[in-house]
Amino acid sequence: MVKPIRNHTRFERARIIGARALQIGMGAPLYAAEESLREEFKEELISLYGLEEASIRYVLDPLKIALYEYDNHLIPIDIDPHLDE
Repeated sequence: MVKPIRNHTRFERARIIGARALQIGMGAPLYAAEESLREEFKEELISLYGLEEASIRYVLDPLKIALYEYDNHLIPIDIDPHLDE
């Protein structure tokens, strides 16, 4: 993701994450590695599937994946702020 000139507003952040979650839900490739997603959501996977299966299961929620990608600057989407200069 290109480093923005200024921080995104909450509306811009919601638009970027929502657009990326829709892409992921429609089958777009992930920008985050599967191992990093497993590590990030390890506690949740263990609580859902148990300790043995947590290492082979995947995170399936597109919104959580999109939030992870946004927080780690992996999404190549940015907003044009249309600043008056």
